[in-house]
Amino acid sequence: MNVKLPDGAILEVESGASAMDGAKAISGGLARAALLCKIDGELSELSAPLHEGAELQIITGSDPEGLKALRHSASHVLAQAVKRLYPEAKLAIGPAIDSGFYYDFDNEVSFDAEALKKIEAEMKKIIKEALPFERFELPRAEAIAFMQEKNEPYKVELIQDLPEDAVISFYRQGDFTDLCAGPHIPDTGRIKAFALLSSTGAYWRGDSNRTMLKRIYATAFAKKEELAEYVAQREEALKRDHNKLGRELEYFTTVDEIGQGLPILLPKGARVIQLLQRWIEDEEQKRGYLLTKTPLMAKRELYKISGHWDHYLDGMFVLGDPDDYEKECFALRPMTCPFQYQVYLNRARSYRDLPMRLGETSTLFRNEDSGEMHGLIRVRQFTISEGHLVLRPDQLEEEFRGCLELAKYVLDTVGMLENCTFRFSQWDPARAGVKYEGTPEQWEEAQRVMGEILDHLGIEYKVGIDEAAFYGPKLDIQYKNVFGKEDTIVTIQIDMLLAAKFGMEYTDSDGQKKLPYIIHRTSLGCYERTLAYLIERFAGALPTWMSPLQVKILPITERTHEYAAEVMKKLEAAGIRCEIDARSEKIGYKIREAQMEKVPYMLVCGDKEAEENAVAVRSRDGSSVNMSVDEFVSKILVEIATKAR
Repeated sequence: MNVKLPDGAILEVESGASAMDGAKAISGGLARAALLCKIDGELSELSAPLHEGAELQIITGSDPEGLKALRHSASHVLAQAVKRLYPEAKLAIGPAIDSGFYYDFDNEVSFDAEALKKIEAEMKKIIKEALPFERFELPRAEAIAFMQEKNEPYKVELIQDLPEDAVISFYRQGDFTDLCAGPHIPDTGRIKAFALLSSTGAYWRGDSNRTMLKRIYATAFAKKEELAEYVAQREEALKRDHNKLGRELEYFTTVDEIGQGLPILLPKGARVIQLLQRWIEDEEQKRGYLLTKTPLMAKRELYKISGHWDHYLDGMFVLGDPDDYEKECFALRPMTCPFQYQVYLNRARSYRDLPMRLGETSTLFRNEDSGEMHGLIRVRQFTISEGHLVLRPDQLEEEFRGCLELAKYVLDTVGMLENCTFRFSQWDPARAGVKYEGTPEQWEEAQRVMGEILDHLGIEYKVGIDEAAFYGPKLDIQYKNVFGKEDTIVTIQIDMLLAAKFGMEYTDSDGQKKLPYIIHRTSLGCYERTLAYLIERFAGALPTWMSPLQVKILPITERTHEYAAEVMKKLEAAGIRCEIDARSEKIGYKIREAQMEKVPYMLVCGDKEAEENAVAVRSRDGSSVNMSVDEFVSKILVEIATKAR
């Protein structure tokens, strides 16, 4: 029987051969590395049969599909190990993710470091047994009964939620069976490099009203060298984790009595965000933005006009009974757009008033699930550099370009642009009238225009279906953090619906009343999230221009305290943020402490420096040089003015 290979070569195998037989015929070494295959372009397991003339492609751990299957198979091994060690544990879900895999369990015993070691050792035993992954299918009723007999209520719930005509498949390896769609690698013995990373809590199906499960995070790679590299990168990322480093450096804290997602910005963190806000507001003013300040809450009627009441109510903090229309009901604002529209509506507008660029440093509130809270990245109250541009249709591309140039300039200046990618978020026509307002014609036109603009601007982007706002498509600028996870940090959205809802007309040059286009945009996004990313990006050593404390003056002895005070006056007069460490400690101790605090510069003042009106300048990287006070002031002012990194 002849099988075609992707390069056009013909492979001859026996009739009835499987893909594994084909892999062996190609190369014995390849067969040992093979995890999956593609037959005529369709992903399959290696046990799948070949047919005459089939095109065979072998998938290894170097391929994304192979690595995903390897990790998912490792999650089954993890579950099997847990069931062997903790027979009463109930299985939830165990998917592969970008960084590895996890599995959720309902178990009374917590998975501490010692437990993870035992589980890892048991997994190694299972891998050594080289147990084959065997697929079988059951009718719906039998599948439910099968999992009920095994006392696995979460699996029963998953089966019951599947469509009536769904294929319900299971995979067995030795004494363990799990509900799974597959595909899987041939056997457990092909898992060569894995590691259990951590354990945390996770609500069943992300619902805070459901059971809190115990989640084990892990990863797996095809080669031990790849695993070692990943573990080393992860260790470095953990050192930079803002949730740890930001607290240690006293940028922020959280208090149980205040609540999750409501961080307290300590003086250092508050100063950095103040610096960023002032910079953004000044930069936007240079670019023709008008500053607004609008209320933090509004009656439900405003949100009903905009559509947020219908599309976003679950994410809002409501003050009052939303269903009682006999009484006033307010909600804290989750966005600023309907408030800023009132600035436009304050008086009649003509085409000469456009474009109108409105900017605001906005405090917003979003009712995130408690399980989603994380340091400064996912919070319930945050501040954002929000803006809305009201414009004529012929101004759309130029104004969109201006928004994008501003965002790229800002992200580049703070050192984040190099880790950004772009996503064109579009609607899903299947959800028209449910998630999305407007007609198909409006959406097609808005997406066509936006696509042309992005192409004209030369933006390389990926398309995200069903990720648009309910009123229009958007460009999402995605930032990849030190852990490799992507978050949206800046958005630029085209809105073709809300102007009509609010009656935002203008008189055009022909005397006719027309509706403007609106661009919703941010220039830096959420300040709290940006601070988190900056702490991680620079490992706490923020660039001098945004560092909360730029200089620490260190007198060697009490004799030089007076000179240190004179130096401090000169620096403060130049607008440099500084302080004196006048403690009776050894100078080496003071220097090490300042370095641990990530202060950019330390000025050591001894008798010699006092005599020469100079300072010994030490930077936080350990380098040192002597110069006059005036020379240092000139040097640091240039560094601050140019926002050097």
